[in-house]
Amino acid sequence: MPVFVINGFLEAGKTQFITNTLQQDYFQADGTTVLILCEEGDTEYDKEILKKTRTKIVTVEDISEMDEDFYGRIEALYDPARVLIEWNGMWPQDQLQLPDTWELFQQITIIDGSTFELYLSNMKPLLALLVKRSELVIMNRCDEVSDENITRYRRGLKALNPQAELIFEDAEGEIEQEVLEEDLPYDMKADVIKIDPKDYGIWYIDAMDKQDRYEGKVVEFTGMVLKSPEFPKNYFVPGRMAMTCCEADMTFLGFICKAREARNLETKQWVKVRAKIAYEFWPDYDGVGPVLYAESVEPAQEIKDIVQF
Repeated sequence: MPVFVINGFLEAGKTQFITNTLQQDYFQADGTTVLILCEEGDTEYDKEILKKTRTKIVTVEDISEMDEDFYGRIEALYDPARVLIEWNGMWPQDQLQLPDTWELFQQITIIDGSTFELYLSNMKPLLALLVKRSELVIMNRCDEVSDENITRYRRGLKALNPQAELIFEDAEGEIEQEVLEEDLPYDMKADVIKIDPKDYGIWYIDAMDKQDRYEGKVVEFTGMVLKSPEFPKNYFVPGRMAMTCCEADMTFLGFICKAREARNLETKQWVKVRAKIAYEFWPDYDGVGPVLYAESVEPAQEIKDIVQF
């Protein structure tokens, strides 16, 4: 059973997004679509559109209702071809448990840009759970959001989920948002691009996104060593601990690195790395991502500060 989850906080625009999606040619399918509503906002679904798209609504008032019997009743009553879930943003996303025969095909997060700062400041753990498994994050209503804040929001969301595609929209449609080289806090034209400890998070996110900007460039930074028996010979990951959500949610951010010194390194050791960046397939990236080829790896002093976004 293909399942599509659309999540976000109340009044973020989930209902409008789902309504538009149901009517798109690419989303048409034979059979019944079941739409599970985990919250009811001010916007109601148009009955004619639901009829035309063969969509049946099932309303849920509490997450405890979504048990094995609940999913069994949906299959028995509707025999759906697919299921959409409009998830309640105040329910922890990790509490969504699907039957073994149901598969999460896609998760999309809808965010209201005009109120995002409020949620970012007060509900970051819930926000992190919404974003972490999403392939696509759409921030709408950005008309009054400054370019500086859009850039900041983008970095924060990418830190929560580096693989997610991010789209920012205002009343005119999608906002073309580009971080220019001259806006970066380090010199991209230098023979060796030196990454200051305070700029590590900016570099990490930008390097994940901009292959054409970094491929073939030489960078120098200080990081902590992570090694694993699963890594090929002469490989390790230099990186930094980052607080992507809260103190209880720390993440190690680093890129795989090939170095002749790797065999002599130990996990949690601090090193200064100078390396050339290539972009290659790597399983942990779920695709192509930065791979560092070290020119030198030297012992370094520990950096006490945690990367924050």
